Amino acid sequence: MSAENYVPVCDLADLEAEGRTVVQENGQAIALFFHEEEVYAVDNRCPHMGFPLTRGTVDEGILTCHWHHARFELEKGDTFDPWADDVQTFPVDIRDDQVYLDPDPEPTVPPSTRWRNRLADGLQENLSLVQAKSVIGLDEHGDGFYTPVETAVNFGTKYRASGWGRGLTTLSYMAELYDDVGGRDKRRAMFAGVREVADNVAGEAPRFQQYAFENRELSKERLKSWFRDNCEVRDADGAERTLLTAIEALPPAEVVEILVAAATDHLYMNSSHTLDFINSALATLEHLGWEEHAEPVLASTVPQLTDATRSEELSSWRQPVDIAELCFDAHDRLDSLVAAGEGKEWEEPEGFVETLLSEDAEAIIDALCDAIADGATQEELTDAVARAATRRVAYFATNNEFNDWDTVHHTFVYANAAHELAHRTDATEIYRACFDGAMSVYLDRFLNSPRAPEPTPVETGREPEDIRSDLLDTFDEQGEVNRAGRLVAEHFEAGGDPADLKRILGRGLLREDADFHTFQNVSGAFRRFDALDDDEERRYALVAGARYLAAHTPTNREHEQTFSIATRLHRGERLHEAE
Repeated sequence: MSAENYVPVCDLADLEAEGRTVVQENGQAIALFFHEEEVYAVDNRCPHMGFPLTRGTVDEGILTCHWHHARFELEKGDTFDPWADDVQTFPVDIRDDQVYLDPDPEPTVPPSTRWRNRLADGLQENLSLVQAKSVIGLDEHGDGFYTPVETAVNFGTKYRASGWGRGLTTLSYMAELYDDVGGRDKRRAMFAGVREVADNVAGEAPRFQQYAFENRELSKERLKSWFRDNCEVRDADGAERTLLTAIEALPPAEVVEILVAAATDHLYMNSSHTLDFINSALATLEHLGWEEHAEPVLASTVPQLTDATRSEELSSWRQPVDIAELCFDAHDRLDSLVAAGEGKEWEEPEGFVETLLSEDAEAIIDALCDAIADGATQEELTDAVARAATRRVAYFATNNEFNDWDTVHHTFVYANAAHELAHRTDATEIYRACFDGAMSVYLDRFLNSPRAPEPTPVETGREPEDIRSDLLDTFDEQGEVNRAGRLVAEHFEAGGDPADLKRILGRGLLREDADFHTFQNVSGAFRRFDALDDDEERRYALVAGARYLAAHTPTNREHEQTFSIATRLHRGERLHEAE
């Protein structure tokens, strides 16, 4: 650094006498220390929580902050404690008994590289404050989306022996939420995603990925058969090797077909999670790129297939009505039903969704079979089932046990995942998910008995902005489920922009210590909204999301406090009294 960048800051004799002092340059407080006949300059704010470092101790070249006892190597600022981060140092020079320093030194590594490395540290050590700082720092330097997602995916797929789980799924759906929320909430979304990956992976053993077979000439049919057979007997290693070979040998759409086939060979696997987690992994690949990331991402989904609970093994799917057998019979008929519908264009019958919400399991199966034979596409039929599942959440009666929210939620998640997968493959096996999802809708029927009062649109004359403000306030109170639904309906009736409404719902979600299912549900409601054209159906989607969110708020908001601290530190605000 040239001498012209240095500025005089204090007399050397005064610094020797005092041992330390604080100077202000470019609006930044810089601590000077005279130690072992040398002068050192560091940012006076401890990088952990901003405590003034001049109140610390210097001994044998180590600067110790007195608040949380973070320790730093004085000359270069490296920390002994990864949770604290390194402290910035400033070059100094002595001229004519004056101390000079460079207040704006060139960084040793690009800021985006530094923050990516710190994010990796935060994931490895499960340090939420470090994660928040890193997400904010990356966003400040124009890299607030791809790098957090990629870094967390690389970490989560490597260090989670049991495969793709709730943390990586949360990350995926925070990535889907990203474009729908405001500026600071984009940072909150990424913080929530990486935080959940770190928490879910903490203490897990690393995964040791298998290898693809050498033969790349294997057909889709052969690989599909092998993969399904290995999943059937719960052979995770054999299934993974087959899947990795398929990724190497086949186009992405055919790999998706293989995964969907295995995920629907059994009914409603892992109470919706298998299909949803596979869908979330595929959504993540759309953000990161197939070529580089498909192998580790999709290989990590195999345990969701080989270790899954199969609903045909559950009494609820066998008694008092053997709905498992009804599903399998419909699966067996699929080829003939699809053949019958070839070349036809389906027109959804009036009241079709109400049929799916009915109490007659056989009538529901028959309606779906008739739809396929009449030409209903996978996208059309999965959409209808998803609309029925959305109503189960929108109609959920608050006199049910609280845990039953998750019952209707899981059905909604499954149906939504099936519809999104129908956009990724036209595999016949997608129709299986229609039957399974519809039967889960059927099983949930008692949770709508009676149905919650449907939010009736009313004209109040209020401005949409005021309605949104009331909605956000609603999430500060417990149990305001029906009120939240009414306010969403009122916002639609007032002609408010749904994009603004989604931003408020996103704010309500991201300020909370939300659990996995709440992240899943609100993100799913947004995606359901985006998949629809009809205003009434779109209203149902956001009513359902708002009601579920209201049922699960407020929380302690500990993570919001962490995010606030990280934001204030990044802005250079004082968290403590003046030095």
